[in-house]
Amino acid sequence: MMRIDILTVVPELLRSPFEASILKRATDAGLVEVHIHNLRDYATNAYKQVDDYQFGGGAGMVMMIEPIDKCISDLKAERDYDEIIYMTPDGNQMDQGMANALSLKKNIIILCGHYKGVDQRVRDHLISREISIGDYVLSGGELGAAVLCDAVIRLIPGVLGNETSALTDSFQDDLLAPPIFTRPREYKGWKVPEILFGGNLPEIEKWREEEALKRTQEKRPDLLDNSEL
Repeated sequence: MMRIDILTVVPELLRSPFEASILKRATDAGLVEVHIHNLRDYATNAYKQVDDYQFGGGAGMVMMIEPIDKCISDLKAERDYDEIIYMTPDGNQMDQGMANALSLKKNIIILCGHYKGVDQRVRDHLISREISIGDYVLSGGELGAAVLCDAVIRLIPGVLGNETSALTDSFQDDLLAPPIFTRPREYKGWKVPEILFGGNLPEIEKWREEEALKRTQEKRPDLLDNSEL
């Protein structure tokens, strides 16, 4: 079973994604535990302060090191962690390979940035990996953490109804997924390709591979730079 501990100053932003759909099914099945920790519980004053002004001046507040360190230290006293991740726009950009690798971990901490960011000493001494979900800035790392959790948890064996489904997702083999169809066979004159009805599985698989390559060449030719095709 995987355990994910998420550190945040706005836990309300994170509860909803884990109360529905695949993520809830994974937790109900005992395949993953997700614990959300409010960093204000680790503040050192009566005001539950977790941020302060920058040394040297400048706009924006900075998350303080002490509440973060206290929370991480308490968690590490209970178990070992494979990764302590900081969600930040200037981290390594998340991709499918990263999600695959993280899905094999046992215990993960995810720190959600907020305000202007965290005291640099947190990044220098407490964090093992920094991750971004894209080249844009959100108001905090909570939504990014939810995206990361969704991408990772769905890969854990037993989470999806059909475990081979994740293996045919886009990006798993540096290709986009091929077109998919379902009933009705024809709608408003728009027909499903005949090859999908012939029952010749090798030919269907060959068609899907060709369509995946064609779609990748058209939409994301950059992916082919990393492909062996």
